[in-house]
Amino acid sequence: MGYRVAVVGATGAVGRELLRILAERDFPVSEVAALASARSVGQEISFGDKKVLKIQNLETFDFKGWDVALFSPGASISAVHAPRAAAAGCIVIDNTSHFRMEPGIPLVVPEVNANALKQMKRNIVANPNCSTAQMVLALKPLHDLFTIKRVVVSTYQAVSGAGKDGMDELFTQSKGSFVGDPPTVAQFTKQIAFNVIPHIDRFMDDGSTKEEWKMAVETRKILDPDIKLIATCVRVPVFIGHSESINVEFEEPVDLAKARDALRNAEGVVLRDEREDGGYVTPIECVGEDATYVSRLRIDSTVPSGLAFWCVSDNLRKGAALNAVQIAEALIALDLIPNKH
Repeated sequence: MGYRVAVVGATGAVGRELLRILAERDFPVSEVAALASARSVGQEISFGDKKVLKIQNLETFDFKGWDVALFSPGASISAVHAPRAAAAGCIVIDNTSHFRMEPGIPLVVPEVNANALKQMKRNIVANPNCSTAQMVLALKPLHDLFTIKRVVVSTYQAVSGAGKDGMDELFTQSKGSFVGDPPTVAQFTKQIAFNVIPHIDRFMDDGSTKEEWKMAVETRKILDPDIKLIATCVRVPVFIGHSESINVEFEEPVDLAKARDALRNAEGVVLRDEREDGGYVTPIECVGEDATYVSRLRIDSTVPSGLAFWCVSDNLRKGAALNAVQIAEALIALDLIPNKH
């Protein structure tokens, strides 16, 4: 007995991670379909240690009778095919930005707001932006204690957030620099190898980028509509693992010991905060890990009630694929997936 699960965008970095995590976590599947564009049809992709799936065509796939579809094909493709799957009775968990702010579609990090799944009305659940997901995990226990007033966050985001092509560009530019090849810039606005770029997604009228806007509005939808947040989102020459420097101002007086205990006991969070050389977690150390790591926790004395900390997480896992699978697990736990086979 199990669930029929379709993975949409299966050939991409997140799609492959979705298949890997489904197998790792022994998700109760009776059948898995790997879907992608027509040009990928017939290719083979691994599911677990022994099973190999053949890619099927998303355009012609019939979602009737399928229980869950995990989408990560790009926003414009989700906009077309996610409603089609939902109309066929399949619950869609979408990793793109297309549905996140739509009314009636829950935006969920299960450790933070799983109960929002009960408000699902259109058979679609949205997965938040990768940088938002790890941040709200760390913010939730602190918000419960002291009530967040304002957040200032600077992100250091890995190139895998731009997909396989972004990773390939960093690799090619890095390799080329050692043999004198001029860098070819295609996926990013400037050279990414040995550089940082303070620009992710398109610019908006107020000077923010859409990535920065997403962090603000998604945090308010997931955690609390009264939270004020400003972000500066930066692409860095790291393959996997997003990092964030976060300053939080609270309504209530801050007790550092209580904050440490709350983070230490928070589901999905690991506190590693040793005030010594190497007593913190860097992005390369979180690759392949499920947790969001918090380090460098300290009082921010520039505001009446403030904390500052460092946060890292594998953006392909908790920032994307893992969170999507955890949403599916939460839907099962809440008895919100009706078609058990």
